[in-house]
Amino acid sequence: MCSRSDDDMLEARIIKNRREISVDVSLALGRGQSLGLFGASGAGKSTVLACIAGIEEPDDGFVKLDNLQFFPPSLPLHRRPLRYLTQEPGLFPHLSVGENISFGIAKAIAAEEEQRRWIATLRDRFQLGPFWNAPASLISGGQARRVGLARMLAGKPRLVLLDEPFAGLDRQLVRELIDDLVFWARTLGFSMIAVDHQAEVLKRLCPHQAIVLEQGRIVQQGSWDDLYRAPATPLLRSLLAPL
Repeated sequence: MCSRSDDDMLEARIIKNRREISVDVSLALGRGQSLGLFGASGAGKSTVLACIAGIEEPDDGFVKLDNLQFFPPSLPLHRRPLRYLTQEPGLFPHLSVGENISFGIAKAIAAEEEQRRWIATLRDRFQLGPFWNAPASLISGGQARRVGLARMLAGKPRLVLLDEPFAGLDRQLVRELIDDLVFWARTLGFSMIAVDHQAEVLKRLCPHQAIVLEQGRIVQQGSWDDLYRAPATPLLRSLLAPL
């Protein structure tokens, strides 16, 4: 269980019974901090993220962001000040790239000069200008990932959840997207929880702290140096072994 401090932004205990495993994970995350969830496929990492995001409802436990209770009872998704990005960008194919990025932002806010400047900043930072007005159905997979990241940042979320959003991309693009995420995390000050099956990716995204899950339970937590120096289980040792 992650220890609690007075400046915790997110506190959660996720209890979720699945056919294969029973997940019981507690965590706490301070403002502007990042946390990597690591483990083998099927360990329960994605379940934890989905329950925090509201895609799934825990069977028991609680999720709280500052004074805002996500669960229980279950707070509607649109009222949770977070963004959740998975392997699929989830773009609307009939909308343009620009319309996808602004989707979900209230019209009154979208019309404000400050918000227009922010959207323009994202357009330029992610190099989306050349296909800004193109339908999302016509852009490449790598471009779609950039659009997904820009849309995630458009509303300046307080909490970002990443569930292997770089799967299937070439290494150079992964490095560029990670650099962008780390830059905006520092700039905007959002907190971040990331899941990935590659330790090296998580180390770059969340360099200071990690939680390792096996069969729905935390088996180790701490710095990446701690994990590499003394992995708690044989499975973790094998996952961290050089290829």
